[in-house]
Amino acid sequence: MHLVNETIRIDGKGKKERILPLHPHLIPLLASYKTYLRSYQLYPSEPVFLNKNQTALDSRGLHVIFKDVLKKAGLPPIRFKLHHLRHTFETLMLQRNKENVDFRTLQGLLGHESITSTQVYTHIEFEQKKKAIDSFRIF
Repeated sequence: MHLVNETIRIDGKGKKERILPLHPHLIPLLASYKTYLRSYQLYPSEPVFLNKNQTALDSRGLHVIFKDVLKKAGLPPIRFKLHHLRHTFETLMLQRNKENVDFRTLQGLLGHESITSTQVYTHIEFEQKKKAIDSFRIF
């Protein structure tokens, strides 16, 4: 995490790295969190989030936390997977921000190699489909 540049480095599949901009609402939250970090964690190359053993929080640990939060929220943990958040992010980005987001930008944000992957996982709600059909005029 690099708060000066307002970016975060993501290590994706196949050790592929991408730098992403942080949302403006996250900047003050992360700045506050940063005050609790150890001095060595302040370097951009160090992990920001640690597990209970003080090592980098990995996807497996995040999955455990996610399931615990679902239970506390009264939601069935078996019904939801962490990956659903990616799908929701994609869908909401396109539904609520069409004028600023296209498939190529979304592809870069999600780290998909193929635009097809981005399109496959993007859910388009029924109303959008209905509007598209209704707007098509044959005569």
